Amino acid sequence: MNRINIIALGVHDMARSVKFYRDLGFESNETDECPQVIFFNTTGTKFELYPIQGIAEDIDAENPPKIAEGFMGITLAYNVRTEQEVRDTIELARKAGAVIAKEPQPVFWGGYHAYFADPDGYYWEVAYGADAWKFDEQDMLILCHRQ
Repeated sequence: MNRINIIALGVHDMARSVKFYRDLGFESNETDECPQVIFFNTTGTKFELYPIQGIAEDIDAENPPKIAEGFMGITLAYNVRTEQEVRDTIELARKAGAVIAKEPQPVFWGGYHAYFADPDGYYWEVAYGADAWKFDEQDMLILCHRQ
């Protein structure tokens, strides 16, 4: 088991979340503004939005897990090729309505990054890795060993 096929986020308001992610540039074959579920076409992994109560009930209809609020210790990452792409992505997220949790800045490991939160409070890191990583021909991240 060495693969993630789908990352699903449980959301409270499908229409709001679908609009937010479309405004960020995520693409889908789904055209409805408020679908029951949506899968965005990302490189390597599908990205899904689904009503959070529906995910809880899918896990266990009789005793669904408690829907928590606040930071759950998970972040999503969007890795880019330049510091300017970090700044541009944060501005795009800001215009889409994201809460900017950390403005673009250098990071201790030699890169450059920032964080934003989506409408449901999921945090995204936008990062440039300097010499710490590269991308392959499918735009997949390659982590490089540092000397």
